[in-house]
Amino acid sequence: MTVYIIIIIVIALLFDFSNGMNDAANSIATVVATRVLPLRLAVLWAAFFNFIAAFFFETHVAATIGKGLVAKDVIDPHLVLAALLAAIGWTLVCTRKGLPISVSHALIGSLAGAALAKAGWAALTWPTLGKVAAFIVLSPLIGLAAASLIIFVLVWLCWDRAPRQVNRAFRFLQLISAAVYSLSHGLNDAQKTMGIILALLLSVPSMQRYATTDGTPDGHLAWWIILSCHAAIALGTYVGGWKVIHTLGHRVTRLQPFDGFAAETGGGVTIIALSTLGIPVST
Repeated sequence: MTVYIIIIIVIALLFDFSNGMNDAANSIATVVATRVLPLRLAVLWAAFFNFIAAFFFETHVAATIGKGLVAKDVIDPHLVLAALLAAIGWTLVCTRKGLPISVSHALIGSLAGAALAKAGWAALTWPTLGKVAAFIVLSPLIGLAAASLIIFVLVWLCWDRAPRQVNRAFRFLQLISAAVYSLSHGLNDAQKTMGIILALLLSVPSMQRYATTDGTPDGHLAWWIILSCHAAIALGTYVGGWKVIHTLGHRVTRLQPFDGFAAETGGGVTIIALSTLGIPVST
């Protein structure tokens, strides 16, 4: 059983890695599109802030995924493995084709689907699942509203400045906004994998002591889980995801640093706010 659990944990970290390849690129696309950073440095920038998010936030999203979506007596290693393989397959196919997708949708849908297949409708914690599903729809709208408000305020503040002067200033500020967005991505998406590992370990009585710092189901998530998940997503960001960056940064739209700052700040603040509420969203 121990070897089986270790294999599933490795697969979970590979899922986290594939997330970095596909989804973390979103946080850097605007920096590349506005020519604030060259591609390789932009990816390194994102990877760094993906990782250090481990040290700044509580693991509320991990708790939602690990203990809030599926009934505790339904979860077992086989269910977790099935959910991971389904989510990984979908993510890798879309990454190969250069399509930016929601890894959150893939993981949550796979976990819910595996639970339904095993135990029926009663296997799901519907109030939590309903809240998560609602914010999958609402979070882009909240981000849109936040970015629009930021644009409105910036236009009001900079209306009498020359466009070249404004963009020069925002080239520096966009480094900060890209860092905020990458931080938020590491915060929310790495914690989804933490939640999967947490659910896995809590489903096996002999493994529960490895899930938290004090060995109890309600204790603080173990640091080895936190650091390994952030390292996996950061590594995935650094070594891959070039096709997705190209799609988002060059073929979707051309941005000025002014616009890129608003988009990244609005999105990053939205994700951080929802993460503190324990809500997994699409980054």
